[in-house]
Amino acid sequence: MSDSIAALVRRARAGSDAAAATLFDQVWPDVLRTARAIVGNGGAAEDVAQDAMVKAFGRLDSYDGRGPFGAWARRIVVNTAINALRGRGRVVPLTNAVAAAEAPDPSGAGALAAAVRDLPPDRRALVGLRFGLDLTPTEIAEVLDLPVGTVKSRLSRVLEQLRETLEGVPR
Repeated sequence: MSDSIAALVRRARAGSDAAAATLFDQVWPDVLRTARAIVGNGGAAEDVAQDAMVKAFGRLDSYDGRGPFGAWARRIVVNTAINALRGRGRVVPLTNAVAAAEAPDPSGAGALAAAVRDLPPDRRALVGLRFGLDLTPTEIAEVLDLPVGTVKSRLSRVLEQLRETLEGVPR
């Protein structure tokens, strides 16, 4: 942890609103991008990002400084996003479903987006971190607190699942 971040965390823990605001400003863009990569654009991603920040600052005493503050905050937003996806299920507003069914998609991008949306929340998070945020497996492992080999094998399985879904191959 850099000295400036360590000092900000110490001051925020001691009750400094200015230090907390500076920490927030440093991580908010990444937190919001992470939420959007996992839950999609829109209000749901903003809600997830805000919930994650409330949790992070409520648990600031649990940040031990062993890893980067941003990675610690990102782990919280990933977990918050996964829980939000599990909680809301796979409900799609009828207007979105009708519009998607009527719109032609010669590129196949809509099919890919739909296949990713249909993934279980933990697998969707992996895809969002890897391809939405362009994190390396090592960076994902740090965020999820998993071994790199586990991340690589899970990514391989989720990519195979997407390929099978898009090609119509039964699992």
